[in-house]
Amino acid sequence: MKRTTLSLALGLSAAVLVLPAIAQESLLPEGFGNPADTPAPRPAPTPAPSPTPGSPPVNGSAPPVVVPTIGVSADDAAETDEDEDTEEEEVESGGLKYDLPPGARRLLTRIGPLTPETGGLAPDAFGVRGQYAAAIMRRTNGRLASRWGQILLRRALASAIDTPATINGADLAAERASLLLRMGESTTARRIIQSVDYDRATPRLVAAAQQTYLATADPAGLCPYVPAGLAHGDEQSWRLASAICSGLSGEAGPAGWAIGRVRSSGRLSNFDILLAERVLGATGAGRRSTTIEWDNIDRLTSWRFGMATATAIEVPDPLRTAAPAYMKGWTVLAPMTDMAPRVAAAPEAAARGVLSSEAYVSLLSAAAGEEEPSEALAAQTGQLRTAFGAAAGADRYAAMEGLWSAASTPTDAYAAMVATARAAAALPPGTDVGGDPWQLLGSMLAAGYDANARAWVPNVTAGSRAWGVLAVGAPRTLSGMSAGAVERFSDDDDSADYLRSKFLLAGLAGLGRLDANAAAAAARDLDVDLGRQTRWTRAIMAAAERDEPGMVALLAAAGMQGDWSKVPPYHLYHIVRALREVGLSAEARMIAAEALVRV
Repeated sequence: MKRTTLSLALGLSAAVLVLPAIAQESLLPEGFGNPADTPAPRPAPTPAPSPTPGSPPVNGSAPPVVVPTIGVSADDAAETDEDEDTEEEEVESGGLKYDLPPGARRLLTRIGPLTPETGGLAPDAFGVRGQYAAAIMRRTNGRLASRWGQILLRRALASAIDTPATINGADLAAERASLLLRMGESTTARRIIQSVDYDRATPRLVAAAQQTYLATADPAGLCPYVPAGLAHGDEQSWRLASAICSGLSGEAGPAGWAIGRVRSSGRLSNFDILLAERVLGATGAGRRSTTIEWDNIDRLTSWRFGMATATAIEVPDPLRTAAPAYMKGWTVLAPMTDMAPRVAAAPEAAARGVLSSEAYVSLLSAAAGEEEPSEALAAQTGQLRTAFGAAAGADRYAAMEGLWSAASTPTDAYAAMVATARAAAALPPGTDVGGDPWQLLGSMLAAGYDANARAWVPNVTAGSRAWGVLAVGAPRTLSGMSAGAVERFSDDDDSADYLRSKFLLAGLAGLGRLDANAAAAAARDLDVDLGRQTRWTRAIMAAAERDEPGMVALLAAAGMQGDWSKVPPYHLYHIVRALREVGLSAEARMIAAEALVRV
């Protein structure tokens, strides 16, 4: 069974990475829109406290990020601030020995695993403003309202893009990987880190590499970065990494010396040192067995996640529950993790876009195949089997409805729609599904089955919620689109402040499916200003005019942070419009449809 679990998890990681995407005031810091003319003020760095592995750094150049970075001292923070204000950055080598001949080394001029032939964006997708793109990445928290927005951003960040002349390629890769980690996309972050030869790593990339290999529970991955980490990062945490790497090399003496030096410093929690000793013991270089007790531990840091996962130490459920949302993505993508925590984290990961519909169903099926699955899981997978395989369409739809209604939170409800996407797409349009099958259509569009969804147009009533989902999500414009149709939709809108109707108008206007006069009339009726201008709106439309789909995807993500209730309608309008203008109209449609489904 362990072999089955491992192969399944590896398959999930691959599926997540290459999944094609079909898929409130300004969120950008001061100075965005035209960074060359209006530079943002730079606050002075504050002293860094003694770190605990996995705790956030103190960095005066940016607000606290979701994923902590071990090893940023006050001096490093000040140096980072100065680097951000310069147009050119020098390549800083970690001083590591490199064994490959010069001809086999990779350049920093183009970094990323996905090419246009494998689903990536064009090399010039982010334009030439490297520092500008890096600053937006740093200030995007990774918690996006839209599943399709995350799928698109993951694709953009994983693309093999040209490095602008204004930034070091390793630094830009570090920002890309760090944002992916905050999105829960640990396997994709790892592919970005591995796209840069480790002897070209800058301090930023070293810090990002540490977080990435902790997120993927791979302590051995830290070893090439240890010398640079000791030189540029947090000395104590990198000494622990050095001890682990010495153990992996069979050098028990240096490993024990490094562990003893960290313990005698008193700067790190003894619990974190014990975790390192547990990993060291697994290498055969440890001198004694180590017992891990979580009794006095109040939070799950990246260090604790990585070390515990690597050594199959069970993490208490309360700590996993209270962990940041991005760790649920890390958990579900870690093949060595027990199935129960992965299944518990899967709904969040599926709703966010970390898991595809197929990967989510495969994970649930594998978990149900283990000995003595929980009653809840058995019931869920039983309903899924009915939804996919019952002979009668009515029985299949009833099973889907049961899954959708059983959810206790909005996230779980949308995750259930993700799970049933392929079953919904296979349902014959003639099946009796009631008068407003918006959940059925939303389920199809959660996985991009837009052609299957459009086949239901004759079965929906104009002005219904299902009609609204199709109005923005279908490949072609529906007939009879007018301000009056939007008004009929709003008559039955039960969302707060008619937000769903405002999103419908924003989506139709952004897609160009409503003429200017009709859009203006509907906007007056709904009291919404889609033409509102901010630094963010000017930035995303300028990126669209420059034909930079990667930058548009990044700015779209910056405009969709939080949940859908926090996304202003004019943000959705500019996102949809900008995506359409750079040739990403399919992604624009899926995002607009998702907004109507989840509000």
